[in-house]
Amino acid sequence: MADDSDDDGRLDAVLNEVGPRLRRIRRERGATLSALSAATGISVSTLSRLESGGRKPSLELLLPIARAHRVPLDELVGAPPVGDPRVRPKPIVRSGRTMYPLTRMPGGLQAYKIVQESAAGEPEQRTHEGYEWLYVLSGRLRLLLGEHDVVLGAGEAAEFDTRVPHWFGSADGGPVEFLSLFGPQGERMHVRARPKSG
Repeated sequence: MADDSDDDGRLDAVLNEVGPRLRRIRRERGATLSALSAATGISVSTLSRLESGGRKPSLELLLPIARAHRVPLDELVGAPPVGDPRVRPKPIVRSGRTMYPLTRMPGGLQAYKIVQESAAGEPEQRTHEGYEWLYVLSGRLRLLLGEHDVVLGAGEAAEFDTRVPHWFGSADGGPVEFLSLFGPQGERMHVRARPKSG
């Protein structure tokens, strides 16, 4: 069992490094204590004590400093590097469709890479709660959405409320590869588009 005093020692070591790091970052940006005080609303004396280690750093103090320097909070506190960021998806295979989950957290917005190797059978529109965004990587994707019947090619995207009856699959029986972002109702994706002229 780990000794709590070891954890306390590591925390103290991290906190002791914050002051010198704050001073180094401020000097690298050519900022004075007065200028940083004006930008953050933190008094010069408090900033000076933070840098010298005379005052323990707190989130309330570090957040405005991070904003003023335009650096992530992690950089101020010297957070350890994150682990391997790669997602190693376990494919889900259903009816000629292979889905690769690209997100690891349950709930909320989910991302999938989907490969449809062949036709998915007769289109059968379904409805459910949520919102979906599709982006075609290769091939041709047919989307039935309510009364609409559209074909999307590589580089095209669509977004829709999944409470509207819908179905999507290969448009021509050939392989199609696309990305799907799906979220509970209210977590809409927004595709930016140029406003119509005139």
